Amino acid sequence: MDEYKNIVIDISGQIGTIRINRPETLNALSEDVIIELTSAFHLLDENPETVLTVLTGTGRFFSSGADVRSTKIMSYNEPELGKFLSKSSQKRIHDVKEKIKYMTHLVPRLLPIYLLPSSSLAYVEMLRSIINHRKVFILALNGPAIGGGAAWFTGVADIVFASSNCFLQVPFSTLGLIPELGSAPIFSQSMGVHRANEFLMFDRRLDARELEASGILNRIFPEQDFQKSVTQYLSDILIASDGQSLMEAKRLMCEPLKEKRMVAVMNSIDALAKRFATGSPQLRFKKKTEELEGESPKIA
Repeated sequence: MDEYKNIVIDISGQIGTIRINRPETLNALSEDVIIELTSAFHLLDENPETVLTVLTGTGRFFSSGADVRSTKIMSYNEPELGKFLSKSSQKRIHDVKEKIKYMTHLVPRLLPIYLLPSSSLAYVEMLRSIINHRKVFILALNGPAIGGGAAWFTGVADIVFASSNCFLQVPFSTLGLIPELGSAPIFSQSMGVHRANEFLMFDRRLDARELEASGILNRIFPEQDFQKSVTQYLSDILIASDGQSLMEAKRLMCEPLKEKRMVAVMNSIDALAKRFATGSPQLRFKKKTEELEGESPKIA
């Protein structure tokens, strides 16, 4: 499927694969990418044939996190969409954008997140689409994941695979941020409070072996032919297992967690708003952007 600009979707039998396809940015997560990912999770959730949804990346990184060099917020417009999206994909992305538009007006009445850019709601909607996803969600980390690329997907995935060269790192505190989108309680459940604190607070880099030992990773595959190895492994599982049984097991496991996970997401949005109110994240992001653009950061 080639209707999307920043991702690639492939459906092969009972496996639906979403691949972030921005290798030139190390698969940085812009607003456009988030919108397309949300649409893709909806698409595969509704597919009657698939059992497994695999999220992975193109190139040597899974994701370098938020695209700090991106200046466009909700950058799609309808004429541009028509150039590269099918009518079905246009409608899906339009529906996601419409919901976010109304949430922009309604949610501030419920939670004090008005200090954040309205685009933050796009990230909430993406997490909702993953948390409510009915298919078994396999995160296949083809390489390193940093920031949001490490925090947003790993904790809510049902199964996590990684290549041998993978590492996770979340520089939230160095950017004046907090563990985003509910990642703090979710990681503490997966790896224990003390390990999660060190990882999320101290910008600690964890390699694949450490992640496997901590319980975050299910399995490590060789870097060479990683995607092929993951696909073969999952295909063998599907030959031996009943797909509907896998989905029902996922439902029984995740149904009690859905509300808690969404509450954690909204609590983190509230905490993030307070950080933005101080102005610290804006200054730190500006400095990081200048560094990435090869400019000398201005020292106050």
